[in-house]
Amino acid sequence: MQAEEYDKVRVEIKGIAYEGTLMPSQTDSIVLKLKNGYNIGIKHEFATITLLEKKDETNKLKDTVSAEKRKNEKLPRISILSTGGTIASKIDYRTGAVTSQFSAEDILLAIPELEEIANYNCRMIYSILSENMRPSYWVELARAVYEEIKNGAEGIIITHGTDTMMYTATALSFMIETPVPVVLVGSQRSADRPSSDNAMNAICAAVVATSDIAEVCVVMHGGTSDEFCHIHRGTKVRKMHTSRRDAFQSINSKPIGRIEYPSREIKMLSSYVKRGEKKLALHDRIEPKCALIKYATGASNESLLFHVGSGYKGIVLEGTGLGHVSTEWIPLIKTATDAGIPVILTSQCINGRVCDRVYDTGRDILKAGAIEGEDMLPEVALVKLMWALGESKDIEKVNNTMRANIAGEITRSTCL
Repeated sequence: MQAEEYDKVRVEIKGIAYEGTLMPSQTDSIVLKLKNGYNIGIKHEFATITLLEKKDETNKLKDTVSAEKRKNEKLPRISILSTGGTIASKIDYRTGAVTSQFSAEDILLAIPELEEIANYNCRMIYSILSENMRPSYWVELARAVYEEIKNGAEGIIITHGTDTMMYTATALSFMIETPVPVVLVGSQRSADRPSSDNAMNAICAAVVATSDIAEVCVVMHGGTSDEFCHIHRGTKVRKMHTSRRDAFQSINSKPIGRIEYPSREIKMLSSYVKRGEKKLALHDRIEPKCALIKYATGASNESLLFHVGSGYKGIVLEGTGLGHVSTEWIPLIKTATDAGIPVILTSQCINGRVCDRVYDTGRDILKAGAIEGEDMLPEVALVKLMWALGESKDIEKVNNTMRANIAGEITRSTCL
């Protein structure tokens, strides 16, 4: 009998035998998934394939039973909104690269433990890697969250790529006033890898989605091993490493809490908005034409000049230390603010807060009309400015909004 895709096989080449699952391949090589989870490629012309076990069609049929038919009415109702990212990715055997292919339903089938926690309504909003996220997509996602909660969802899980998850979490924090948990979750490593963090992250996200934490938050690994996940406030989280499983950290703030694994017990670490405290509301207008400009030593003010003269509605400057830029930039800051373009000062330092009252440069920047971004991350300040300008064209109102703590983005004390 000839071996087919997903059958268990033994492949022999030059006296060496490998056993595993026969995977799809668009080349002249055999792709074999070994028992340890890694894939190898073997040239077909030199190999001998022996069938060990046919794929289990019975289990495949069981897997295709919809989540709707497997519901336990005693469990809460959670909506999973899929946007793509590594948590919804697998190897594309045509290119050899990781690509966003799974739907929310696929995630449920791949992680059966989720069905012990809640009933799920699965909805794909889009299927993209997070570098392709746009402000207009935030609006679409916010509206989908609003609709799901309005239709009775007791919690929301959003699967998202990790690279720009903090931007989306910030946007939703401002656009949605929620009476239930809204949890963004991703993974640093795809499901094909033996070190994948997707299952544990998803399970912890489901625990938070059924909890009393009625905020927009990000749930990701809190350590390098599978011991706990952290619950980060959506406006205080940042990806701090390219590939580690514990890449996400709360900045200038403690995490809201942590979920122990595998016990799924939540331990609270800071205060939070509780379920039902807020009424559902949607504020989904965004002004996308805002810029984040990073100041560097010796940098020309031409970048600022370009944005002031190119129709940009708001500017966030990522300055040095306490929030400074070269004195050569200050006249252009005044030009921008005189033209009704808000300029927000943030810091390149990860921790701490902006204070432009210590040195002459900072005081001159404030006189030019710039606004201190307090302890907001530059990315958070950018998204908040987009949202503030979308909600109002009154510059004084926008400036006041940028100074106010709306969704936990400003911490009055940052001595952590």
